[in-house]
Amino acid sequence: MFSLLLAGSTFVGAVYAGSNYSTSLAGSNGSTSLAGTTVTTDYGTFTYSEASACACSQLSTSYPEHLYFPNTSNYTYYNLEAWDIRTNTNPACIFSPVNADQVAAGVGIISTCDAQFAIRGGGHMNFPGANTINAGVVVALAGLNGLQISADNTTVDVGPGNRWYDVYSYLEPYGRVVIGGRLKTIGVPGLTLIGGVHYFNNKYGFAMDNVVNYDVVLGNGTQVKASADCNPDLFWALKGGANNFGVVTKFTLNTFDIPLVSTTLQFFNGSGVEAFLQAACDLSANNDPSIAAGAVITTTYNATTKALTASLIGVQAGTESPPSRFENFTAIPAVRSINNVSSMATFAAQLDSPLQMLRIEFAVHAMKPNGTVLYQMWQMWKAAVDDIKDVVGLYPTFVANIDPKSANTIAKTNGIGNVWGRDDTESSIWWQMSTGWDLAQDDLRMTTWIQKVSGEIQKFAIANNVSSEETDFTYMGDAGEWQNPFATMPAENVEKMLTIRDKYDAGGAFSRLNWGGFKLPY
Repeated sequence: MFSLLLAGSTFVGAVYAGSNYSTSLAGSNGSTSLAGTTVTTDYGTFTYSEASACACSQLSTSYPEHLYFPNTSNYTYYNLEAWDIRTNTNPACIFSPVNADQVAAGVGIISTCDAQFAIRGGGHMNFPGANTINAGVVVALAGLNGLQISADNTTVDVGPGNRWYDVYSYLEPYGRVVIGGRLKTIGVPGLTLIGGVHYFNNKYGFAMDNVVNYDVVLGNGTQVKASADCNPDLFWALKGGANNFGVVTKFTLNTFDIPLVSTTLQFFNGSGVEAFLQAACDLSANNDPSIAAGAVITTTYNATTKALTASLIGVQAGTESPPSRFENFTAIPAVRSINNVSSMATFAAQLDSPLQMLRIEFAVHAMKPNGTVLYQMWQMWKAAVDDIKDVVGLYPTFVANIDPKSANTIAKTNGIGNVWGRDDTESSIWWQMSTGWDLAQDDLRMTTWIQKVSGEIQKFAIANNVSSEETDFTYMGDAGEWQNPFATMPAENVEKMLTIRDKYDAGGAFSRLNWGGFKLPY
């Protein structure tokens, strides 16, 4: 979980200019004089390969209004539509289609040229290469932002260019809610394809469990549907299998009759942290699904001033205020509490995580809910933060994401399942380190520190019998790039996904050419 709570120039390096620029690049056989051209942007220098030159030239010829080359205003705009500054790269070109047919044609061109590419939805995954690429093609889906509720209001078609706040706002007049992201700037496709944590997981499952149909462009440019009745193997694989199978151009999602939600924002000082973490464990272990409720549970530490803070963002369906599901937190003396009743859209509008604000790194592991051990783990984290207090712009947080067992029961009982295949006999806590900083010169130091410290804390958890190599689970949305989420899924599910991938992507576009996010073993 993202733990921030916050109320046309000339193409450089080529000899072409003017209105004929894009059409003068491609040769009759798909080769192009761009190949070998070196380009410098604000984020570095790259050289066009034969493949990237081929793809960019053909896309420019076919879709001149939707293909952007470096050092143009549209290129810069789409290149910076990402949350983490670390992800800023130098794409060879950016393709911004506005419908599924254009996506299909574009992916077909890219595959034929054998060019490397990345797919970007909301751009919220937080490590380099997750949703962009150096010297390859970025397919930016922002233009596919359609929204259409069904005649009976029980489902909604959502384009992958939407962020979750767009969806909540669209559904507000209907009094409906979908299971989506907890912060307004999170994109629809990334969160849905990797699982999807929402406040109401305890009652309705994860975002992936609430997709009833995917429209998908495969690696060869073919368009297919995936549902319980059509390509059901692909339907299953897309429920947590990430971007290993195709580009989703439309999600059809369940909606729920929740016109109003009861919310609580509670803030505590350092003296309340131990009780705060115990309350988090209690909430995960005892989050009865009769009431839809969930939370964002975060602690922060300023190693310079030694200031400690803890914050709860609690959301419960309905109008009971304050929401009773968070009474264990309410019992802790708070610095400030704010309770309110509003629509989900009105509440989500307050929870921003601005793009291009920080350099960010995550790490996540799963443990049994045990407040005593979790507090000891938090103390280890706090001590480790003191070692990096000289880092400019340091913003360290320790997050306790609740994982009630009822969330996994949904997949066990809906006749479809998901790729996680998780046990539903015991709840867990996904403890997460989320750390921000300002300067690129600290990237290696910070990523090394996070990997080392999170590993030491996980070893402590295993030694204290609240985790194990067998029960640990790595949620993709909160994982560091060195972690391997697929290794924490059942081996038979991974083998099944590989078979499905090879069936639907025989040419390997999403294994050889598309490197974004977490990939299945090749």
